[in-house]
Amino acid sequence: MVADIGFGSLMITLIVSIYGLGAAYYGQQNRKELWVLSAKRAMSLVFPLLTISVGSLIYLLLTDHFEIVYVTEVSSRSMPDYLKITALWGGQAGSLLFWSWLLAAFTSAVTLRKWDRDQDFLPWVIIVSLATLIFFLILNVFFENPFIQYWQTPEGIITAFSTPPGGVTIFPRDGGGLNPLLRHPGMIIHPPMQYLGFVAFIIPFSYAMASLITGRSDDRWIQLSRRWTLWAWLFLSLGLVLGARWAYDVLGWGGYWAWDPVEISALMPWLSGTAFLHSVLIQEKRGMFKQLTMVLIILTYNLVIFGTFLTRSGLLSSVHAFSKSAIGPIFLAFISLTLIISLVLLTRRWERLKSREVLTSFFSKEALIIISIVLLLGILVTSFWGVLFPKISEMVTGQKVTVGPPFYERVAAPIFGGMLLIMIICPLAVWSYASFKHLGKLLWKPFIVSMIGIALPLYGGLTHWAAVVAFWLISFVLAVNVFEFFRRTKIRRKNQNDSWGSSLLYILKKNRRAYSAMIIHVAVVLMALGIVGIEFFQTETQGTIPEGGELSLASYTMVFEKLDIFDTDDARNVARATVSVEKDGQIIDVLYPRRDFFYDSNQPMTIPGVRSTLVDDFYVILIDWKTISAEGATFKVYHNPLVKWLWIGAWIFIFGVVAATWPDKKTKLVPVRAK
Repeated sequence: MVADIGFGSLMITLIVSIYGLGAAYYGQQNRKELWVLSAKRAMSLVFPLLTISVGSLIYLLLTDHFEIVYVTEVSSRSMPDYLKITALWGGQAGSLLFWSWLLAAFTSAVTLRKWDRDQDFLPWVIIVSLATLIFFLILNVFFENPFIQYWQTPEGIITAFSTPPGGVTIFPRDGGGLNPLLRHPGMIIHPPMQYLGFVAFIIPFSYAMASLITGRSDDRWIQLSRRWTLWAWLFLSLGLVLGARWAYDVLGWGGYWAWDPVEISALMPWLSGTAFLHSVLIQEKRGMFKQLTMVLIILTYNLVIFGTFLTRSGLLSSVHAFSKSAIGPIFLAFISLTLIISLVLLTRRWERLKSREVLTSFFSKEALIIISIVLLLGILVTSFWGVLFPKISEMVTGQKVTVGPPFYERVAAPIFGGMLLIMIICPLAVWSYASFKHLGKLLWKPFIVSMIGIALPLYGGLTHWAAVVAFWLISFVLAVNVFEFFRRTKIRRKNQNDSWGSSLLYILKKNRRAYSAMIIHVAVVLMALGIVGIEFFQTETQGTIPEGGELSLASYTMVFEKLDIFDTDDARNVARATVSVEKDGQIIDVLYPRRDFFYDSNQPMTIPGVRSTLVDDFYVILIDWKTISAEGATFKVYHNPLVKWLWIGAWIFIFGVVAATWPDKKTKLVPVRAK
């Protein structure tokens, strides 16, 4: 009964969405506002309708209805309720339903605003948004139905939604349970954040297409979609950070980013989305590069769909990917269709989007932002080629080729260095024109301070030139931002005779977007500090030691105290080592690296023991052990210098994005006439 309600609601949502798209198009073409209004109401209905469907599936998961195929695949009786809810996005069919539900929430929210000044946009925003939603609903209804059941028939066990001839429902006693890797808190939160980022970018794309279709060349679509874009970027950033933290805490290889193809599929829309945000800034301030802005939002939308395709087509082998599915060709067809339509619309309006303004200085803010966009796209092209090349090579030569981290790092490292260099100059540059002489006057003091970034590593015996350069660039960016905050606060204090605190609060409030960008840039260099630390200076060792045995790495010594093996109430077998960590002969911490084996899914999960400080991480993994712990256990140990700054920088980054996104109390959109 509940499955019938869930699927029925899913079908009704599809029908309502198709009606809404058709009504919007008919109303626009025939200038009948009532039809457009009807389409708007239809779009507002899709979220509550899909909520019924999602609620039905969650109920089936919570109540152990293992006659439902999806419930059997991703849940088990031993799982706690919060993990059963998490199982909603733990498999292919459920994650597609969850995606559609989030997209329905965003599309319904779009209908809540007043459209009095933007009636020409409304039908096309509805059409583009609902077209995307309809595609994902079709996948759920016809290809990945989360409500199909097991049936016993004279021919054998089959799966179907409706009762087959002679079919009897099968009720399995238990399910396979959620993949252990997905039971970590990071992976509970990571997929929703990633999905929110993906679906939120569909809204600015819808506005952009509405602008192209209506022939408007003003910035109104950017004003209307700005906050959607920032929230999309925030959620994508959160998704990447949480995914990296999950990899560091669970996968047990001492790192946070492996250039896995599915990791890259999430990175690519973030790169294009970041480039889009910077291009929007130039268009708003100088009215330039409107064509580039359109290209970037089209690229971001299609990379969102492409990334979803990569994880669900079975094309790639990854801990992040779902199993092989028949929906791959349908995804490719949809991506091709949307890309072609978007480019045709862009081509028709290409000349109209041209700007009369031109770059007047290589050191102007807009020129520096364009360079940063080119660098971001350079990483994007590298990533895209690295993902596709193995498949292209396999199709052409019949041989499998692997593109590993060295390829990406060799290309990305100098590009990231170039971006840090831009971050040094850009905060000091002005719009339209800036001379090298003017920048030099502002840069010489931060430059002197940045020499600390060279002197300290060299004094400490560091000879790796790339690491020294990286530390110098990081120091330079930090110095520039600190000096710029100080300089502007000083000017305000001098002009208004305020205190330092009042002056600082005023300038932060007055130009919050600019200072939020500076906070984000500071966060990026702090993250870079953590990346440099682990990439250049990580060391590791491995050994088998008995109880009381020792392993030494860097300035640390670990002592294997004991091993406990026991079962838990949630159907796990836990092997947990107790390890004391010593430095300079003193015990400074006790760690508990362990291996959890899940009986329901018959899969293990490794949980490292980590001692983390601002200086370094001491990271211990339990690899293997003898039946009697006194006979020995095998450990792998990593020393990761400065890696904590990666996580500190990441959260400062998120704070900066939230600060940029937070609405102003008095902010009002100014109507812009169509041109």
